[in-house]
Amino acid sequence: MSTSNKELSRQIGLEVGSTCGKYFLDLDHLHYGYWPGDLPVTVANVKKAQELYTRFVIDRIPNGVKTILDVGCGGGHVAKELVGRGFEVDCVSPCPHLAQKAAELLGGACHIYQCRYEDLQTTSRYDLILFCESFQYLDMNQAMAKCEELLNPKGHILICDYFRKEVNGKGAGSGGHKLAKFHDVMANQPFDLMCSMDITAETAPNMDLMDDIMRQVVKPVAEAGSRLIVDRHPWLYKVVAWKYRKKIEKLNTKYFSGERTGDSFRRTRAYLLLVYQMTPARLGEVRGPVRSVGQSTSKPESVSASN
Repeated sequence: MSTSNKELSRQIGLEVGSTCGKYFLDLDHLHYGYWPGDLPVTVANVKKAQELYTRFVIDRIPNGVKTILDVGCGGGHVAKELVGRGFEVDCVSPCPHLAQKAAELLGGACHIYQCRYEDLQTTSRYDLILFCESFQYLDMNQAMAKCEELLNPKGHILICDYFRKEVNGKGAGSGGHKLAKFHDVMANQPFDLMCSMDITAETAPNMDLMDDIMRQVVKPVAEAGSRLIVDRHPWLYKVVAWKYRKKIEKLNTKYFSGERTGDSFRRTRAYLLLVYQMTPARLGEVRGPVRSVGQSTSKPESVSASN
């Protein structure tokens, strides 16, 4: 299966983020942190905020859930927490590096499918499908169809991710599905909304920290490197600066303009925790007759710690 340039860039970005976060801040997770009012917003507290986020999500898993599919499992740390609480967990990751890291962390505790969620083929069925900041990367209709296929009767979906509001300007970037479009899609799915929590205020501080790091650390280092190149190789610098001027300008605007802040995030994004439950009575209403799911005919890729 070929990998698009966009998907490859995303995988490399996740790999770099995972490596840097672990090395510099001893971070286990790739997701946003959850910042309650009594937790000071500092770089030193990022690890604590991420742990609070994981706890917040897991505590919202409905009663009766035993089996979980963790979609976009990162390095496997959320899955490890879930296993530690007694859940049976399988994982999906399209990124080879992170899938391998998850396999090394989890050992044989979880089966890890290295593929896109939309391409997953398995005869396993789950009580809950979990999307922690992975839903934004999926085609919504394809994702819902796959959830319908993989869930047990009356199974649940838990989405914790951010969505774009209908406001002028990008502000915090272009990530996330449009919230209005998401609601339109879900209105035509055999799922009922059981829980909705807005945690935008508790996640927005991550943007202030990132903006501060980019402007106070990354920008000065990049400028120092540029000065060194100008001094050592002035003609090379001029050629590169001219050839890639549009990309450089775009990166400067994206990361160093001061637009990606907590205030802009609160204005343009809604970070939501959403729990849906499959309602079999609605399957015929929104999709036609309930279809049976047979034995998979193609074997999905899997990853083990011994690979």
